[in-house]
Amino acid sequence: MSSVLELKNLSKHFDDFIAVDKINMSVKEGEFISVLGPSGCGKTTLLRIIAGFLEEGVGDVVINGESMKGISPEDRPVNIVFQSLALFPMMNVYDNVAFGLRRKKLPKDEVASRVEDMLSRVGLVGFEKKKINELSGGQKQRVAIARSLVMKPKILLLDEPLSALDRKLREHMKVELKILQKEIGTTFIYITHDQSEALVMSDRVAVMNKGFLEQVDTPRNLYKHPATGFVAGFVGENNRLEITGREGDHITTKSGWKIKRPNLDFDPIVAYMRPEAFVVDPAEDLENVDGFNVEIKTILFDGANTKMSVVSETGDIILISLPQNAKFEGLKEGDHITVGITYDDIKCYKD
Repeated sequence: MSSVLELKNLSKHFDDFIAVDKINMSVKEGEFISVLGPSGCGKTTLLRIIAGFLEEGVGDVVINGESMKGISPEDRPVNIVFQSLALFPMMNVYDNVAFGLRRKKLPKDEVASRVEDMLSRVGLVGFEKKKINELSGGQKQRVAIARSLVMKPKILLLDEPLSALDRKLREHMKVELKILQKEIGTTFIYITHDQSEALVMSDRVAVMNKGFLEQVDTPRNLYKHPATGFVAGFVGENNRLEITGREGDHITTKSGWKIKRPNLDFDPIVAYMRPEAFVVDPAEDLENVDGFNVEIKTILFDGANTKMSVVSETGDIILISLPQNAKFEGLKEGDHITVGITYDDIKCYKD
């Protein structure tokens, strides 16, 4: 599959502040890629550079093999869905979707055909005459997406378009948006600080931190094999333990807890362990894993899982997530249990 977008050594500074730092990334045609990171990491700046609203300081944006240097936003083969949606409240649904086509002075029949086709694709047939203030939040989202896609952009940029929705609607729209993108086949670049949105919807996720790309990978690899300590700590829940020493196959935490982690070829200073990677009574379920004793401090019911905050004999506090299972129903706060984790699930980093 060919690349529709290439970012080449892209950097952008605002005086002494580095917003985007030496970014190189290729996006395939028809791909759904999310740019994920905390507030202020540079992801919206990156989107604005791709769209042409900001000039790149250094480097180049290449779309369909053509450099975008000097190309204005309206002349780029991209469109954007803003966080605010920016719909026209005085227009009905049909006129909102038709707005860009009419500005291009396309024939009336072609405008009607393309608008009707797009409203059908986003599930809004019969809503043509409705005013924007008569629509639900999810329907407004679909109008904004239809208005952008009807222009047939090579790339659709989405700037946190679900952030204003309530949680239940946001969960529903994540699935709808993923299905819609696959059906239409347009390349989506989705900006978000919500890791659930990024992991659920994306073919790949680009994690940004302080203007720098930490890792670009599939959601599964990003979660299972984080390349840096930042990715391990930012994506999903994780237990972070500071490492102060290493002796043979064991690392020692700041409070003195020794954990077996063989085959390390460097001296780590931090270790991460996913809550769901732990097992209770490891001798029953895992081979060649040392068990260690902990005390249950709190038990949190979380629907499909039970989360427990436990403390080791040396004082390290660990969050453990266990599936709903009769085996764990009798556990209570204050109980002492033995837990374990496979060596490969202990991720160690230099920083």
